[in-house]
Amino acid sequence: MNHIVWEEPFCGAGNNCFRIGIDAVGNAYIAVSGAEDRYLTDSRDALRALIRDIKAGKADHLL
Repeated sequence: MNHIVWEEPFCGAGNNCFRIGIDAVGNAYIAVSGAEDRYLTDSRDALRALIRDIKAGKADHLL
């Protein structure tokens, strides 16, 4: 398993906190804060697009 470097948690309204991480080969990860051992992984570009859509209000129900 690759070593994942996690960023500080991003918290939406309420108790929904997520963390974004990357590894040495450029894979990106997203996990619920406190449960980083259960994560989704994809390319940085895919997760960046997801975050942009959330911030743009296209998927605010995810947070």
